Amino acid sequence: MKLISYLHGGASHWGCVIGDGVVDLGRRLPVFASVAALLEGGEAALAQAREAATGASPDHALADVRVDLPIAQPRRVFCIGVNYAHRNAEYKDGSELPKYPSIFMRVAESFVGHGEPLRQPLESTQLDYEGEIAIVIGRRARRVKGEDALACIAGLTCMNEGTVRDWVHHAKFNVTQGKNWNASGAIGPWIVTADEFPQGYGALRVQTRVNGEPRQDDTTANLMFDFAYLVGYLSTFTTLEPGDIIATGTPIGAGIRFDPPKFLQPGDVVEVEVSGVGVLRNVVRAEEVAV
Repeated sequence: MKLISYLHGGASHWGCVIGDGVVDLGRRLPVFASVAALLEGGEAALAQAREAATGASPDHALADVRVDLPIAQPRRVFCIGVNYAHRNAEYKDGSELPKYPSIFMRVAESFVGHGEPLRQPLESTQLDYEGEIAIVIGRRARRVKGEDALACIAGLTCMNEGTVRDWVHHAKFNVTQGKNWNASGAIGPWIVTADEFPQGYGALRVQTRVNGEPRQDDTTANLMFDFAYLVGYLSTFTTLEPGDIIATGTPIGAGIRFDPPKFLQPGDVVEVEVSGVGVLRNVVRAEEVAV
């Protein structure tokens, strides 16, 4: 299934995408108030959703709804830095492959949904893109490993883990400032449930295009820390909950790595495509002075 959160008629809804239409599953399954609530219900809840969607006629055209974040207010977003082997080499610092993943956190307000504008902030012209595959957790996980870790994945979505580059370098030991600007990144358009993907997630492709120009292109075969490892590692020190999101890293080709850098400008169109998921598309807009 393609699980979606959306706005229509001034209200928040959730459902699934079938073709070019949206089935309102919240109306059919009122016991679940959101996609996150559905995931908390486990496999039994997902089975109910599949049954409700089977043979259902769309309630809306996809083009007629405003797409929200797939998890409308994600509790936690974990981000993995420099996770593609080619990306580690891109730094040209002679460093060995890392023993453990680099991790930082993002707040929900730093992301917008599919079709919503990314904001170039007033304080910087160095807004950059980072196309990624994002894991959505589907069951509580603590100290899980291997196949048990993979079983905790509800599905996958696309992410543009947008970064304000000059603000990343404001501090010596963290990147929090540059990674949490309001509306600097995007997630969506939907979550494709885990049953739609090959076991192990070992051959998924992520691509980023800016104004149609290919910028990033790699597959999960080149991840240094695969999905099972990431879920296992994170769940060692914290309890993962349904609806938590893990951004699994970006390939080479971010704007900062060009000479000169190719930062995003107002009017640019950014597309992140993940095989088996779809395309996340956003246009960059200059932030306006608040009245």
